[in-house]
Amino acid sequence: MTHDRLPPAAVSAREWGWRHASRKAWAVEGLDLEIEPGERVLLLGASGAGKSTLMHALAGVIGGDDEGEQRGELRVAGQHATRARGIAGLVLQDPDSQVILARVGDDVAFGCENLGVPRDEIWRRVVQSLDEVGLDLPLDHPTSALSGGQKQRLALAGVLAMRPGLILLDEPTANLDPAGVAEVRDAVSRVARSTGATLVVIEHRVEVWRDIVDRVVVLAPGGGVLADCAPHAVLSAQGAELSASGVWIPEFPPRFAERRSPSSGGRLLDATGLAIARVRGSRIAAGLDVSLDEGRAVAIVGPNGAGKSTLALTLAGLLRPEEGVVSATPLLAGALTSTSPISWRSKDLLTRIGTVFQDPEHQFLATTVRDELAVGPRALELGDHTVEQRVDELLHRLRLDHLALANPFTLSGGEKRRLSVATVLATKPKLLVLDEPTFGQDSRTWSELVSLLAELLDEGQSILAVTHDADFVRALADDEVRLS
Repeated sequence: MTHDRLPPAAVSAREWGWRHASRKAWAVEGLDLEIEPGERVLLLGASGAGKSTLMHALAGVIGGDDEGEQRGELRVAGQHATRARGIAGLVLQDPDSQVILARVGDDVAFGCENLGVPRDEIWRRVVQSLDEVGLDLPLDHPTSALSGGQKQRLALAGVLAMRPGLILLDEPTANLDPAGVAEVRDAVSRVARSTGATLVVIEHRVEVWRDIVDRVVVLAPGGGVLADCAPHAVLSAQGAELSASGVWIPEFPPRFAERRSPSSGGRLLDATGLAIARVRGSRIAAGLDVSLDEGRAVAIVGPNGAGKSTLALTLAGLLRPEEGVVSATPLLAGALTSTSPISWRSKDLLTRIGTVFQDPEHQFLATTVRDELAVGPRALELGDHTVEQRVDELLHRLRLDHLALANPFTLSGGEKRRLSVATVLATKPKLLVLDEPTFGQDSRTWSELVSLLAELLDEGQSILAVTHDADFVRALADDEVRLS
């Protein structure tokens, strides 16, 4: 095996398609695509168009025959993609899911070790790859102390150390704050120039990447390619059409149902002198005072690692405060004897505080989308007719009806996010706690989700949302809690 950098890899798809074993519809179908060695391609398309499926196939990690059915031909560097592992390197959208080892140097070295690269060569590559992504840290620096943007650059360094001919980025900035987005984009730009590797990046928001890539390919939801040409050409000539299909085009912002003039009902929740921690004794932030009123939306904003998710989980009654008090008013607590949400049973929380986790898969319990939506209502012992009515309404409103019998774990990232939000809406809680509710959404599903949340606010429900999405904040938030 050679240990030099692999030459830029060509990609060729001819009538290629993939279908998950549990699904009737093909995730990708009839795809014809040629990517020349060294090209930099932005891959766009509506949520569920099969972008991630294609990326995983190119990386050789899509699964075996027992996981799905493949048709047509997909080649990387002239080889069948399933036999081309090691030629492509894949960076995913969730920074935390890609950190494997406890120290920075070891984590970057992990892929090389699996490829059998000699030890001395590995550590030369580790140092060089960290430099290429601009991550100036000691090799023994703990990965647990990295921000989201740093973790994504660490994942990119691990890919670079393997010297791939094809770099695949699947929404690498989806969970990052604006500074982290710029960090990762700039690192990718440097890497593309210095390595010459072929680059394919998935993103919903065109403005982040359009000055770095030299080609835009838009997958059609029903299969095949909707558009394929230079970035500025495709966006100027087909911007309106692409926007209508769900692609985020800066010149065509999504439309959504405006809220009525915000009006506050009574107080739902008060937190005073709050100190928060994921692990007891390791506080992330302190001295926090937060209040939530009926019919209002509060956005928790700030950089990765500031404690936004931890604060949300504490207010939702899922983490115990390190210090201070979270107290629900009678309007939220109802007839419960305790006003402290952390002491409530899960069944008590169902109609009071519904929480959507940052990782959708952390809350899936059933084997079909329909059954997943029915879990909460059935726990409330609602009648079959009421359960079916709620499930059908949510399937329709969040564009999941065609996936009713699909396994939740086989959905696209954007579809999983909409399902996770819908599972909480199914029990009609007074307060919705949403952690990054819009990540992975195309512009169409984003506008539908925001419109639905606006309706809920107008009906008197309240929302606490952790988000990096400035458009979401402008559309819905009445108040901001900013962590630094």
